[in-house]
Amino acid sequence: MEPFIIESQDPTTAWLASLGQPVASRLLAWEQAQTDQLLADVFGYHAVQLGWPELQALRQNRMPHRWQACAEFEWSSTVPPAGFNPDVWLDSRSWPWQADSLDLVVLPHTLERSADPHACLREVERVLIPEGQVLITGLNPMSAWGWRRTRGGQRRILSNPAQPLIGYRRLRDWLRLLGFEVQVSRFGGWTPAFATEAWMQRWLWMETAGERWWPIFGGVYLLLATKRVPAGRLLPSRAWRTVRSPAVATAPVARSDNLVSRPLTEKDRI
Repeated sequence: MEPFIIESQDPTTAWLASLGQPVASRLLAWEQAQTDQLLADVFGYHAVQLGWPELQALRQNRMPHRWQACAEFEWSSTVPPAGFNPDVWLDSRSWPWQADSLDLVVLPHTLERSADPHACLREVERVLIPEGQVLITGLNPMSAWGWRRTRGGQRRILSNPAQPLIGYRRLRDWLRLLGFEVQVSRFGGWTPAFATEAWMQRWLWMETAGERWWPIFGGVYLLLATKRVPAGRLLPSRAWRTVRSPAVATAPVARSDNLVSRPLTEKDRI
């Protein structure tokens, strides 16, 4: 992978335009801090980030092979950040890597923009090795940010409607069905989606209150999950030796000392 991707000074891409510049900047800053913290100690050999090139999710990771990929929903997007050159272009519903080949996959707002999020998540499960990890971020539909983006997308041109957002609990159910175990769940962004920075500063107290009293209503959520593969358990040989076979079991025989002594009759003699 090339050296770290150059950050864009304007993170308001087309899919974030309805949220406004202040919210987009906070969204990028929060996810950058979370990925730097969570992915710094994830070890392996191959890591892939699909989507949102403004976010440098793998910059603190120490894997020798790291790729930045772009999907089909970014082909018609706005101009990419200055100096950005993706390593691979792919369809989010069909990944070019073979099964059990990647150690880490990062999906920053990828599922909510993919043409088929179920197929994309199945591809992630296929290419990850056992015990591989996936980090997913998404806008929370049960928040002011999610409502603002949904309403803003409805007011845009009909040829480019907003994709429906994926709820936090629904995504957890999808991951469990595919055999993933969620390790980390976090929320962020409780300040209303105001259009100006001055109003965002006035409502910063909601960040502390929201994190304490209503965390599930944060504007963005993050999930870090591990792929679990069930395996058989081989019993040691000693355990098999203690099991007795019914074929060699002895049949009960009446003992002679239990018989009552009596004199022999004529029938006994015959």
